[in-house]
Amino acid sequence: MDLNNKVVIVTGGASGLGLVTCKQLAKQGAKIAAFDLNEEAGLALVDELKGQAIFAKVDVTDAASVEAGIAQAVEAFGTIHVCINCAGIAPGGKTVGRNGALPLEKFAQVININLIGTFNVLRLAAEQMAKNEPGEDGERGVIINTASVAAFDGQMGQSAYAASKAGVVGMTLPIARDLAKLGIRIMTIAPGIFDTPMMKGMTDEVRDPLIEMVQNPKRFGDPEEYASLAAHIISNNYLNGDVIRLDGAIRMEPR
Repeated sequence: MDLNNKVVIVTGGASGLGLVTCKQLAKQGAKIAAFDLNEEAGLALVDELKGQAIFAKVDVTDAASVEAGIAQAVEAFGTIHVCINCAGIAPGGKTVGRNGALPLEKFAQVININLIGTFNVLRLAAEQMAKNEPGEDGERGVIINTASVAAFDGQMGQSAYAASKAGVVGMTLPIARDLAKLGIRIMTIAPGIFDTPMMKGMTDEVRDPLIEMVQNPKRFGDPEEYASLAAHIISNNYLNGDVIRLDGAIRMEPR
């Protein structure tokens, strides 16, 4: 799929990986619908992209909120071609810690945002994509989800986060099969540790041991590299139903 003049939804589009992805895809001619809860940052993005983007204040866990966001995108741009899910949270918490068992609501919150929220958005985006006229290879749309290396190498205190991201990995192939006849592809990116604003704020004492676990190159990922991979997935029609680790071959040691 050629990105030029294609309509792309990006959840978590006002910060981190999502923000950089919005900007990079816009440079390639895409029209952007940024979904986020941070209205100030979202409107700043719209102002920067000057007519190429809209912002919708969307709670990914709420069906009505997502439906409204999709309706806003369709009203602005006519349809949806691509859905990139970057929204997520990563709180820590041991199964049993100093204050007892991990509160169930904390575990459920992570699953609700990272896994159920991802499915909530993609199912409604796919419903809209199915209305598109088929392009090359009968393609009507592309979905890109964001997992994490924690899906495979979850660390101490990451039971909820690792479970949510493993769920994102696990649903990739079944969804590819579900959507095949509609001409909609789905891929998942599993990033390692990226130099987002949160990581840039960490001390060298925290950063250096993590960088040491990366095989090559010895650094954190650049959000531009995530955005570049997303763009390649969109343009490469034969990528479907799989997970790509984007991590410099990091293998997390138990910590």
